Amino acid sequence: MCSAERETRGPERETRGPERATRRPERGTRGPERETHVPERETRGLERGTRGPERGTRGVRGDRVGFESAGAVARAIRRKDVSAREVVAAHLEHVERVNPRLNAIVTLTAERAMDQAALADERLAAGQDVGPLHGLPVAHKDLADTAGVRTTYGSPLFAEHVPEHDDLVVARMAAAGAISLGKTNVPEFGLGSHTFNPVFGMTRNPYDHARSAGGSSGGAAAALAAGMVTLADGSDVGGSLRNPASFCNVVGLRPTPGRVPSWPVAAPWSHLGVQGPMARTVADTALLLSVLAGPDPRSPISLETPGGDFTPPLEGDLRGLRVAWAPDLGGAVPVDAEVRDALRPVPSLFEGLGAEVTEACLDLSGADDVFRTRRAWQLELTHGALLDEHRDRLKPDAVWNIERGRELTGPDLARAERLQSALHQRVLAFFERFDVLLAPVCQVVPFPAELDYPHTVDGVDMETYLDWMASCYLVTAMGCPALSVPAAFTPAGLPVGLQIVGPPRADARVLAVGHAFESAARAGERRP
Repeated sequence: MCSAERETRGPERETRGPERATRRPERGTRGPERETHVPERETRGLERGTRGPERGTRGVRGDRVGFESAGAVARAIRRKDVSAREVVAAHLEHVERVNPRLNAIVTLTAERAMDQAALADERLAAGQDVGPLHGLPVAHKDLADTAGVRTTYGSPLFAEHVPEHDDLVVARMAAAGAISLGKTNVPEFGLGSHTFNPVFGMTRNPYDHARSAGGSSGGAAAALAAGMVTLADGSDVGGSLRNPASFCNVVGLRPTPGRVPSWPVAAPWSHLGVQGPMARTVADTALLLSVLAGPDPRSPISLETPGGDFTPPLEGDLRGLRVAWAPDLGGAVPVDAEVRDALRPVPSLFEGLGAEVTEACLDLSGADDVFRTRRAWQLELTHGALLDEHRDRLKPDAVWNIERGRELTGPDLARAERLQSALHQRVLAFFERFDVLLAPVCQVVPFPAELDYPHTVDGVDMETYLDWMASCYLVTAMGCPALSVPAAFTPAGLPVGLQIVGPPRADARVLAVGHAFESAARAGERRP
């Protein structure tokens, strides 16, 4: 039985949620759908051992750009070493070869992308100012509205929905010169850390096609890992940027809430859901964050500090950095032996970089209650109208989650508020003693794709779909920026990521630490 058809027993986790759920399903499209392409769902056998050029290499050519860093490709385009048309065409050819086996990009906009690439080359030839992402092939998560392009949210209710306007994240990437190749796959409404839905089927892990790519930004992570795009956007409530990044050996940043403003959203005051950057390297992740960050008056939690450039501080050593190493978040979560073994060298590696490493974790009591209560409330807010009108067309987990939100009382929400306030004070006190917290991104390695979710972790039964990703959602409750960076591989060749957490608003710090670790560990250089 395909996992897209399986019934899971507990709540699925990740929803960016906002405005998507409050819309009524479209009866028809409102604009031209551009070259829609749905890849094959269940094919396997992508050739192993393919390796692209090493990161940051020079002399970019149009026929070998699939694994170049986004920064290197952007510089080559601006130098006119290669044209945007060559770069986009090469990526589209690679998508056609690789994507049918992975199902990462589910709506391909090839003709539109080539038209935009031609315009990009014309602007450069005319001496016009160009943005930092000029000519770079990207893809957008299928939860982010993209004007004129089918955006389904992974739901049959919106299978032919074509938005009229861009999400703010999509608009900022386009304004910076990025060229979209299409939309990346998600679980239905982004609910889940395993990417499958009844519209497009399942996304498979580039490192092992029999395993999950994670979620809910699983399509984005798989597309990056396979070299189909240079950059991608994602979103994260309880791990949707970090979990697939770990599973697919790429980088994903959950920014400080408000660092990347979201609009339109149905829950604009919520700090749970954020949008953020994904890439193959920390430097490229910082490049995209520099484009996405910055205030917007329509977002009430938007940080008023300018977005700025997050790339310059990346270079440097870690001498004197105070590191807290929490291999199981202070006993708060079980972690499979494969993950523990893969991350065992992390403390000594940081010590070799000059950091002072102590095994420690803050008191996370109440964090689980905070996250589950606030998430349930947000799901009812963002998806409740769909439950009222289309209960029979929603997957069982969506129904369960929304109903949990409806069961909440005023005292429940008040308790969560008190717990959140106390947790915030403990977070501030902890980061007076330490500069960063290190922990596993995921409690398990990429699991078999036919499973709905891992039902045991290190011998501990997972009662709900939510339980196995506590290593991410407890960090969400902290309100901190958190980076997933490639750390190691298991003997079976499965990726394992490291989660680097900083104090609120210290996004630049976690990027700098991640860059140093990435350069030392070099796990991100290993291709599928």
